[in-house]
Amino acid sequence: MSQRRETTARQMRLAIELRRLRQSAGLTAIEAAALLGVQRVQMSQIESGLVGVSEERVRRLASHYACTDKEFIDALVAMATDRTRGWWEEYRGLLPKSFLDLSELEHHARFQHHVAILYVPGLLQTEDYARAVFSSRLPELTHQELELRIQHRKARQEITIPYKAVIHESALRIRVSDRAASKDQLNRLLELSEADHITLRVIPFDLDGFASAANTMTYVGGPVSKLDTVVRDAPHGSVFIDSEAQLNIYRTSFRRVEDTSLEPEKSRDFIHKLAKEL
Repeated sequence: MSQRRETTARQMRLAIELRRLRQSAGLTAIEAAALLGVQRVQMSQIESGLVGVSEERVRRLASHYACTDKEFIDALVAMATDRTRGWWEEYRGLLPKSFLDLSELEHHARFQHHVAILYVPGLLQTEDYARAVFSSRLPELTHQELELRIQHRKARQEITIPYKAVIHESALRIRVSDRAASKDQLNRLLELSEADHITLRVIPFDLDGFASAANTMTYVGGPVSKLDTVVRDAPHGSVFIDSEAQLNIYRTSFRRVEDTSLEPEKSRDFIHKLAKEL
């Protein structure tokens, strides 16, 4: 099988999970290659995401590694055999790879949780708000780069899965553009909050004892909890976090933030109050 020219984050996650299973079984890559009947270099390519792997080989490897979690194995098989070419592929070569990886991750998600401190989450932004955020970037984007990012963000906003966002008051008050754009953004949040599958909560400034408000994060639910992913923003693009220890930390963090924030109805009242002030 020929090597891939570019490995997606989803393909890389499959490779990482297969390597983790082997290591948990206490086998070397050479031993795993022998069990699979391939050369050591091919095993290395599989565990680096450089080549694909068939359903039969995924199941054989899981058996050799004594993995009995059927749902997890089935999820790995689905990742290995998925040939989806989603809408984000039209942006390949036009936007940074991290934009496409994020779109693919969201496409396969079961749910999404977001904690926002300085900006309204991207999936909830109006076009004017998104334009202001992207326009503030340094070095400045060209007109084409800016428009592509806005188009891509709008395409991501077809939210159909359970979505929870906890938004700090600072993100609601900061005017990334002008007063009119800020008011439109708040009204957009009120509109979205009426959807049955979208839950918005607010962290007001005067909430006591809220040390957890320091970190923005996006928690994306995979087909099984072992395949969940945390997305953090970085200067060079999105960073995907998938180690079980880190996932547990972020799960706990989101629960604490959610439990401390205002209830959805009170949050809507809070946002409505801010909108009336503009």
